[in-house]
Order: sequence, then structure tokens, then C-alpha cells
Amino acid sequence: MHIVIIGPAYPYRGGLAVYNERLAKAFEEAGHTVEILTFTLQYPKFLFPGKSQFVEKDQAPTYDLSISRKINAINPFNWLKVGRYIRKKQPDIVISKFWLPFMGPCFGTILRQAKKNKHSKIISILDNVIPHESRVGDKVFTKYFVHSVDAFVAMSKKVHNDLAQFDTQKPRLISPHPIFDNFGAKVDRETALTHLKLDQSFKYLLFFGLIRDYKGLDLLIKAFADQRLRNQNLKLIIAGEYYTNKEQYLSLIKNMS
Repeated sequence: MHIVIIGPAYPYRGGLAVYNERLAKAFEEAGHTVEILTFTLQYPKFLFPGKSQFVEKDQAPTYDLSISRKINAINPFNWLKVGRYIRKKQPDIVISKFWLPFMGPCFGTILRQAKKNKHSKIISILDNVIPHESRVGDKVFTKYFVHSVDAFVAMSKKVHNDLAQFDTQKPRLISPHPIFDNFGAKVDRETALTHLKLDQSFKYLLFFGLIRDYKGLDLLIKAFADQRLRNQNLKLIIAGEYYTNKEQYLSLIKNMS
């Protein structure tokens, strides 16, 4: 099959980009032809809470993929252009991740244009249907996107159930988020602890990724203050960039110590 994936990919960073790249590789290994269309502009700077939307140059995918930067998330004329591009390519399948209502108008318009070729089938892999942090327009944007899709893959039962607020008829299934396997070979515990200069007499729990309020880091910190964990020779490592107020977590750690 000829497959087009739209959404984040190199040079953009984050789990969404890694997922799309790894998905493309899996399709290619199965004998399909894959093209990823990613962003020229993903988020306006004032909507992006982090330091950078981009990975370092040495963090490009280690496998060869066809990635083109074509999508401007805030330019309706661009959406029409990209949609027509896909329509003319006539892929068998167009796959779109959906994680934020903000992307609904952009992706929904692109997909409507693409499927005018009467050939391409549209599949969305749903990270979220109801956003973690609500904003004005969420329901309208999500509904617009959902109506452009032919079938859905939800990565959790919760998201699968949330989809029913917008559609109950189209095909859908649950396929849990896979474990990423593209971050290099495993190393043994002793080697890892030595490299990280960590005390080998402790056990460690890792909170890894972007730090946002909805992820429950505050609950994890409070849990570590519980006497039942204090006596377990266990330490918590928090590794990630703050996308929220850093001081509230530092204060919580200090108060729970």
C-alpha cells in the first residue's frame, strides 16, 4: 500500500513525533511505501510552553524515512494546498494522530480535501479525544476533525469511550500504546548506575517526560512521603522539562521531605 502519515515528525521533538517515525518504519518493513508530512509551523510560540519544539540535529531518526515539512497549523490556505497534494498522490491510507482539539481545523480540512479522490481511507490514531486541559472551542474543533475520519484506533479504553461523544457509527478499536524500541540497546543496571553516578544500594523509580500538571507528579511526590515508601530504600528520579510552574513541585518536595 501507499500510506501517508500527517503529524509531528523530525525535526519536531516529543513522543508524537517518535511514534509517527516508528510507525512509518514498521509499515516500510512490512513492504509498504510511506510518506510523512510534518509541520513547517506546529504551534505559534505564544501557545508553546516549552523551550523548543525541535530536537537537536544529532537526534534525527537513525533509519531512512521520507519526511516532508509541508503543514502550517494556523494557515487555512496551506491546509487546502496540503489536502490537494495528498488527493493527487492517491494514497491507499492516510493516517492522522489526534491529540489536541487545536489541530482539528487543520487536520480536518486536510483530510476532507484528501478524501475527495474517492480512494484514500482516513484512519486516526487517537491519543486523546477529550483534552487534559480544556479550552474554548474544544468540542467544535474535535467534532470537525472526527467527521473527516473513516475509522479510529484508540490507545486506551478511556479514549475509546470518549469518542462516543462525537461518533458512534464508524469502525474503531483499542490498541494500547506500544513500548518504544528505538532508543538504543539496553544496558545492565550496574553499568547504568555507574554512568549516572547513582548509589547502587538504592532502588530507583523514574518519572520521565514533559512535566505538566495533569500527569500527577504531585500525587507521586506525596506518595513518596508516605511512611510505607520511606522505609523501602527507594528514590524517585524526576527527569523532564517543566511545562508548568516549577516552583510548586520544588516546594512540594521540600515540604514532604
